[in-house]
Parts: sequence; C-alpha cells; structure tokens
Amino acid sequence: MKRTLSQIANMITVKNDITPFKDVVVQEVVIDSRQIEAGSLFVPFKGERVDGHKFVEESIQKGAAAALWQSDVPNPPEHLPILIVDDCLTALQELARSYRLELNIKVVGITGSNGKTTTKDLTAGLLSTQYKVQKTEGNYNNQIGLPLTILGLEEDTQIAVLEMGMSGRGEIEFLTKLACPDAVVITNIGESHLLDLGSREGIAEAKLEILQGLKEGGLAVLHGDEPLLMERIHRYKGNVEVQTFGRNETNDLFPTDIIQIDHGNRFKTNASTESFMLPVLGTHNILNALASMLIARHFNLPFEKMNEGLAGIKLTNMRMELVEGKHGEKIINDAYNASPTSMIAAIELVSNLQGYDKKILVLGDMLELGPQEEQYHLQIGQGLNPNKIDLLFTYGQLGAHIAKGARAVLGENRVFAFTDKKELIRELVNNVNQESLVLVKASRGMKLEEVVSYLQK
Repeated sequence: MKRTLSQIANMITVKNDITPFKDVVVQEVVIDSRQIEAGSLFVPFKGERVDGHKFVEESIQKGAAAALWQSDVPNPPEHLPILIVDDCLTALQELARSYRLELNIKVVGITGSNGKTTTKDLTAGLLSTQYKVQKTEGNYNNQIGLPLTILGLEEDTQIAVLEMGMSGRGEIEFLTKLACPDAVVITNIGESHLLDLGSREGIAEAKLEILQGLKEGGLAVLHGDEPLLMERIHRYKGNVEVQTFGRNETNDLFPTDIIQIDHGNRFKTNASTESFMLPVLGTHNILNALASMLIARHFNLPFEKMNEGLAGIKLTNMRMELVEGKHGEKIINDAYNASPTSMIAAIELVSNLQGYDKKILVLGDMLELGPQEEQYHLQIGQGLNPNKIDLLFTYGQLGAHIAKGARAVLGENRVFAFTDKKELIRELVNNVNQESLVLVKASRGMKLEEVVSYLQK
C-alpha cells in the first residue's frame, strides 16, 4: 500500500489535524516496532503486558513515516506525524477495507475446519500460472492478520487468496465482509472449535458465514460429501453459484484412479482426461486439490495447465512436510494443528505407505474439542491397526488417552506415554533408524515441531 497521510485520513476516521504532514508517504503497515522500515505506518496496540504506544517515537526515529495513536492514551507526540483514532484495531480494519475496495483485484476466501492452509497454497499455486497472485502468509488469517495481509497487497496483484480462521461465531462474517471475496471455499466441517461452538452443526453455521461477504453471483465451492453444508446451502437465500467437490460421484468434481506414491499422489477426475500429480502427502489432500481446481477453472485456467501449477506448489511449513532425521529416518512433520478428522487422515497415510521397516506415531493433545475431548483421544488410539503401526509415543495429558486406547490393540510394550517432552525425545531417539517413518502431529499449542527439530539435529 502506497498512500499519503492525506489519503489515509480520507480512508479512516482521524481526530487530529494532519495538515503539516499531509504529504508524508506510507508504503507499508506494521504492528511490531522491531519490523519498522523506511516508510512504515506503525500501528501500536495496548497489550496486557506491553503498550505499543511506548514505541511510537522510537519507531519514527528509526524511519517510520507515521504512526496511529489511540485517543484514550495520554500525551500524544503532536510534533510527530501521528494519526489519532478512537481505536487502533478498528482503524487498521477500516484502512484495510477501504484499500481493498480501491484495488482492482479478485479475492478468493478460504475457510474450513481442516485443510484451509493447504487449499490456500494449492489455489495460489494453480492461479499463479496465469495471474499475479498473493496469498495469506503464515497464520495471518484473523482480525489482525487479515487486514495486514490486505494492506500488503500490491496494486498490480490480480488475485488474492485469503485464508479466514476463527474461534467463535461472527468472526468469519467479519472477515469476509472485510475482504469482499469473489469466490469462497469451505474445505470441510470437522471438530475444531467444538469447545466454543458446541456441535458440528454450530461449526457448519459459523463456516457458512463466509457467504455473507461473497459478492452477488459469486462462486461458493463446498465439500459436497458433508451433509451439514449441503442441507444449509439448499436453504440459503442469497444469489450464489454453488459447485461441489468430494469423493462421491454426485459432486461436480470427484477423483478417480488414485495412486499413492512416496512423495504425493497421482489421480484423475471425472471432468478431464488429464492425469494429475499432486506432490503433497495424504490422499485427503486430493480433496483440497479438487477445491482449488474448481476455483482455478472459475478463473479460466484450463485443466491442461493445472499440472504446471501443482508441480510448483509451496506449502506452508509443518503441513504434511516430509523431512529427514539425523539417522536417515523419514519424518512427516504435521505439527501445526490437529483434530480427530485430520489425525485419522494422517495415521491412514502412514499406515498405507510402503517401504519402511518401522512406522512410529508421535501424537499429542488435540485441543478445543469440548466435553468429549477424552473420548475423541481414546478413539484415536483404539483405531490403530497393529499390523501397520509399530510404535506409539504420546505427549500431554490428553495424549495419555490416545495411549490408553492404543494399549488394547498394540499392547503395553509398543505404547509410550509422556508429559515431559525431553523424556519423550530421549526414548524416541533410541527407537529410530534409517528404515523408520515417523509421524509427528498435535495441536499447535503442544509445539511438537521441537521433536522434529531434535531428530534433525
């Protein structure tokens, strides 16, 4: 974003006279004073422990063009280029909304319980073969991250692929109305956020909020095998085009001739004679690819060109990331997040991969599952196949319930439960070799990527 302070004052509500600084040019927006560069607009937030307003003067001295200042914070430095606003977060969001409406750009919004980040990466990869595309980086998918992503869009970008996350009702509606998407994807309805939303029905309704910001006549790509989505979309009164993907042949796009290989999958679809190579582990990721392909086709990308896009996919770290350990063991780093649905899919992948003498699971707590959290963990353990999984290591209080369920099928000697990560690592290292395949998966809060990092060292 490149705007003068005078232009910015017309995009948001500013309470002070910025005339002396009206021609100062802002070239980016940052919320961390350590990331200040020449031309930055610094947005300070009042946190529980640190108030960013303390760093406003220092930021401008370091090269920031200007800063926001919240009106209830005393002693604003009026000799500096600051814009006084009622609330810094609201101002950031207003600025992003105004900037988005000024851009001549198409927007794709993506949400879902599982797979939204992979689907975002796949969609951006496909569209990049024909357009200039920017996408959400990292986990910038919330009420702060999404505005920053929009404000980071370049003027000549043609399509923005924006991930939208949530923890409760109303959040997706807010984000989609901020982004005004031309097309949206709902990857699936899982169990994440059961603690906040109470039921899968509640999760489905929260995810469908993404339609509230979809432009008139826009495209909604939905997981057609999910009754909770299909029941509700049939009752939806808005003017949207609906296309579905899934395993069932009732969908607009479904896979055929799936072949799982070492570093991904080959598959065909009902809509083309092309054979597609997806360099991403897990057959469940074929469904994410199908959603992305429907979006790409909506933007006039032919199926014949999609292999080119799939081949160049750059996935966000810790999503089915295949790496090698110090002793030659192969590690699937899927430590970014976990729910029962995604945990089962990852275990299924490991169970079916060929060519490994020993298959080891390292599984941690799945968080935010509500009152039935212990039962969900127990069922993961009970569902393990003793002929396809050799050892199980669990981490965390809830992970202990995975271990409890697994002992009934794997036996006591093949299951190890830990609440100390260092102890887990010590025991795990003694059990891996160059013929091992290790899956590492848990919710983000468990930080199991530390296990992967240690194995690599």
